[in-house]
Amino acid sequence: MERRTVKERLYWCYANLAMAHSAVKRSPDSKRYSRVHYMIRAKLYKGLVSGTMSIRSLFDDEREKIKDSVSCSFCGSSSDLSVDHLVSRFNGGSDSGDNLIATCRICNSSKGKKDLLEWYEGKEEFPPLMTFRRYLKLCHTFASERGILEMEIEGIDFTSIPFRIDLWLDPRKLAHF
Repeated sequence: MERRTVKERLYWCYANLAMAHSAVKRSPDSKRYSRVHYMIRAKLYKGLVSGTMSIRSLFDDEREKIKDSVSCSFCGSSSDLSVDHLVSRFNGGSDSGDNLIATCRICNSSKGKKDLLEWYEGKEEFPPLMTFRRYLKLCHTFASERGILEMEIEGIDFTSIPFRIDLWLDPRKLAHF
């Protein structure tokens, strides 16, 4: 199934993330998804696209951020913590609480002004699930506020967006999605 609009692609990423989160919570050592995980993804995606379900608020992430603020949101280190912008100010990210996360100074300076997915792609790693969930919610908020959720992907000027949406829109970049 081709996901042509920003909304469809964003919701597909979010549903995949929910599937991964469920799998990790139920059996952290398992390397495979079960039928239940695929059903979770299908139900959430269908509900998001139809409007019968919605992406949970950033409040949930704020609560988790406060509980987990003793470690870096990127690598888990608890030494030399600082505050970083999930979406860099250079790329249009705000100073609001929903865009600020705890990071160690090494990750903070390594990421610099790069987009989260661009930085992780360079490291050949996948972002922590909670950090990626927060990132997708910020993408959703931005796209919703700018009225681009319903736009066809081919019609988007990616230079005017503070996220590297092309990384989560290109299945070759993030094959998991």
